Amino acid sequence: METEFKQRQRKNYASMQTIYNVTMGIIITGIGILMFFNESFGLNLAEKFGDPLMIDLFGGLCVVYGIFRLYRGLKKED
Repeated sequence: METEFKQRQRKNYASMQTIYNVTMGIIITGIGILMFFNESFGLNLAEKFGDPLMIDLFGGLCVVYGIFRLYRGLKKED
């Protein structure tokens, strides 16, 4: 009976971790895309923060890390 409870607890934890990873992956990827297209959205981050190359590099890192989080959340453990 106690092992059944622990198995259910592990399964619940794994599903919550999946939801967390997918949600954070979507948010971080969205921030990265927002960094790339900030002028289209009227943010003009280059005027506020300076170097547009650094804004693009940060956006690229956000997209790569967001995709990694999505992958980690969606891969199935066997």
